[in-house]
Amino acid sequence: MTAPQSQEAGAQGAAVQGAAVQGAAVQGDVVLAFSGGLDTSFCVPYLQERGWRVHTVFADTGGVDAEERKFIEDRAAELGVASHVTVDGGPAIWDGFVKPFVWAGEGYQAQYPLLVSDRYLIVDAALARAHDLGTRAIAHGCTGMGNDQVRFDLAVKASGDYTILAPIREIQKEHTEVRAYEQQYLEQRGFGVRAKQKAYTINENLLGLTMSGGEIDRWEAPGEGARGWCAPRNAWPAEPLRATLRFVAGEAVALDGVEMPGAKLLARLNTMFAQYGVGRGLYTGDTTIGLKGRIVFEAPGLAALLVAHRALEEAVLSKQQNRFKPEVARKWVELVYEGFFHDPLKSNLEAFLASSQATVNGEVTLETRGGRVDAVAIASPHILNAKGATYAQSADWGVAEAEGFIKLYGMSSTLWAEVNRT
Repeated sequence: MTAPQSQEAGAQGAAVQGAAVQGAAVQGDVVLAFSGGLDTSFCVPYLQERGWRVHTVFADTGGVDAEERKFIEDRAAELGVASHVTVDGGPAIWDGFVKPFVWAGEGYQAQYPLLVSDRYLIVDAALARAHDLGTRAIAHGCTGMGNDQVRFDLAVKASGDYTILAPIREIQKEHTEVRAYEQQYLEQRGFGVRAKQKAYTINENLLGLTMSGGEIDRWEAPGEGARGWCAPRNAWPAEPLRATLRFVAGEAVALDGVEMPGAKLLARLNTMFAQYGVGRGLYTGDTTIGLKGRIVFEAPGLAALLVAHRALEEAVLSKQQNRFKPEVARKWVELVYEGFFHDPLKSNLEAFLASSQATVNGEVTLETRGGRVDAVAIASPHILNAKGATYAQSADWGVAEAEGFIKLYGMSSTLWAEVNRT
């Protein structure tokens, strides 16, 4: 990650904090992973009123524009934090997650593209800030109902002996309607709550966008408000979109002939393919804690990357590689989804995935007319073409060789049929 940009809380924020902690025993400094949303906004006064000096960190892992980034910084100051820093997490999320995820090529339960994986980079940013401040206290706004608490806590525990504070889990001991309580808590202290945050839990980053809450949690059809980047069907452009990606050792390095850093490339793909509604889905699956989870997700750039990479791999890897690799990929995805980002097995699996990418070089042309994306052309020096044969068209072997192959290949099944024929 690049060096953080620090924004000390203003005089107004300091005054708010001073009033909040008056009469409370001073606990020391705590670093809060902060997004400016309902949960993390609630955490600030909650921790202050228990004597903590709250330092917020926003790890900008993409998905927010300059206006939203300023809102987050202003929100931290409004809440009266002791300090706030913003960290550019784009390069880290590309190298630490996108590359191995695309190599793996599998979504969680064959659907969900792990858009929550920026959480591990957020933890890294919070830990770095804690080191700078000389504190061992880390806080997050994860609920006790979801998976993020597992990801945050395990990532922190893997990094050392820290005190982990989770205010949302704490209030669940006394309040069943947690979000309503958080809204009331903030409003009673003079802090407004965005209208959209009242209806949905929204997470955006470079990887994509997820939404839960409201009618989504009620197992109903998502309403019009449950839409982020992806354009609806009636807004798709009339002309199809074509884009060409160049891969080197399995990593996308250029878009339409222009080389660019991975994070910038993914951001550009998000913009291009979101116009056509690519990468939007409604996912229901098994969460780490055992509940069924249901979310709307949008990941246009990742969807395009996965389609292009899969098409290239299928052309250049051997039959046995293409058969075996998904087994490794599924385990890697499970580890990342369930919080084991720092487990040694994950590194072991990544070593295999990296070794499989040596010949995944070439260009893939993608096309979309809306809703889905297809790989329509592939160019690579490593395509496994047979010089004298083309599937279903021509062959450089004879009838006797074909019949002999079929006889031996199916011998076990044929023998079973003969022996057990009635």
